[in-house]
Amino acid sequence: MSRESISQSISIVHPISLSHGKNAEVWDTTGKRYIDFVGGIGVLNLGHCHPGVVEAIREQATRLTHYAFNAAPHAPYIELMDRLCAFIPVDYAVSGMLTNSGAEAAENALKIVRGATGRTAVIAFDGAFHGRTLATLNLNGKVAPYKQKVGVLPGPVYHLPYPSADNDVTCAEALKAMDRLFSVEIDVNDVACFIIEPVQGEGGFLALDIEFAQALRRFCDAKNILLIADEIQSGFGRTGQRFAFSRLGIEPDLILLGKSIAGGVPLGAVVGRKALLDNLPKGGLGGTYSGNPIACAAALATLDAMTDEHLQTWGSQQEAAIVRRYAAWREQQLSPYLGRLTGVGAMRGIELAHADGTPAPQQLTQLLSLARDAGLLLMPSGKSRHIIRLLAPLTTEPTVLEQGLDILEDCLKQLA
Repeated sequence: MSRESISQSISIVHPISLSHGKNAEVWDTTGKRYIDFVGGIGVLNLGHCHPGVVEAIREQATRLTHYAFNAAPHAPYIELMDRLCAFIPVDYAVSGMLTNSGAEAAENALKIVRGATGRTAVIAFDGAFHGRTLATLNLNGKVAPYKQKVGVLPGPVYHLPYPSADNDVTCAEALKAMDRLFSVEIDVNDVACFIIEPVQGEGGFLALDIEFAQALRRFCDAKNILLIADEIQSGFGRTGQRFAFSRLGIEPDLILLGKSIAGGVPLGAVVGRKALLDNLPKGGLGGTYSGNPIACAAALATLDAMTDEHLQTWGSQQEAAIVRRYAAWREQQLSPYLGRLTGVGAMRGIELAHADGTPAPQQLTQLLSLARDAGLLLMPSGKSRHIIRLLAPLTTEPTVLEQGLDILEDCLKQLA
C-alpha cells in the first residue's frame, strides 16, 4: 500500500497498516494479531470498539450526524456537558465547552485565561507536551522535533523543572527555580497561568510531586494566577480514579480533556470555574465541528461505562499486574537495561537505561521492533525516547494483559 500521498513529516512508530481491533487486540492488513499496549496513545481506555460506544455511534448516526452548536444547539452536546461537568470531582460550579481535540482545548484555555486575567505570560514545565498547534508548541517542554524550523512561537512562555520522584527533581529544587524565574526573568504580576500535567505523558509517565502541587496551588491563589491541569492523557480512569489531580489534593481552575473522553472518536473539552468560562464575549468560544453529535453520543456511552467502581477495579488490577511483573524482573535481573518503573495507577512507564543511569534509547528502539515482531505494540516516551509507555485499555482481559507482559519479558531478555 503506497504512502506517497502522506506527508513525510508525520513520524510513524510502527510501520504496519491496521485493519480492525477488539478491546486490547488489533489485526493488520496481513491478518497478523497484536496485543495493543499503545491504545491509540491513551485514547482507548475502554478498548477498541467498545460495544456501548459502537451502539451509541450507530444510533446517533441515524438521527443527526452533524450540526454546528453555535448555529443551533443539539441535545447530545447539552446532555454531555451536563454529565461531564457533574463528572468533574471539584467543589465549585463547573461549566465548559467541547472541542475537537486536546490541543484545541489547550488553545481555548489560553484564550480564557487571557480574557479573565488581562495577562499573557504562561508558565509550563520541562518535559511537558500539550499539542502540536502553534501556541501549544511553545508550551511543550521539549524542542526536538516539535519546535524545530517553525520560527518564533506565541508567548511569552517560561518553563520550570517538573518535580517528581520519577525523575529525581525535588519539590525544593522546583520551588527554587520558580523563585529565580520571578526574580530574574519575569514579573509575577504578568503571569496569567501555570499549566501542568498531573502525570506527564510524553515526558515519560512522571507523577507530579504532591507537596509541589499543593505549594503551587497556594502560590497561584496568593498571586491571582490561574492553574490549568492538563488531564488529556491522565484522565478518564488511567490512574485508577476519574482524574489524576485528585491524588494531589488540589482543585485546578481549568481542566483540559481529550483522548479517552469519547472511546476513540475525536473530541476534547476545556472545563472549569464557571466565571472563567463565561468571561469572553459571545462568539469568543465555539467551532464548526466542536461537539459533533456523534462524538457526544460516544462520550455519553463512555461516561456510562466509567463508574467509579469500574475505574478503581480496572486501574488496581492492571496496576497490580504491572507492578508484580516488574518487581519479578528486577529480582531476576532480567536485563541490564531495565531501569525504574514510573507513573501511578495503570499509567506506567518502564525506563531503559545503561548501568550508569544514562538513557538507553537505542535499546528501546530495538525493543519496539522485537515486541512488534512478537505481536505486541509499545509506545516510546521520555525526553530521550527511552521510556516505554504502557497504555493498554483499562478493560484488557487479564489473560491478554499477561500475554502482553510475557512478550515484553521475552523481548527485554533479548536486548543487546
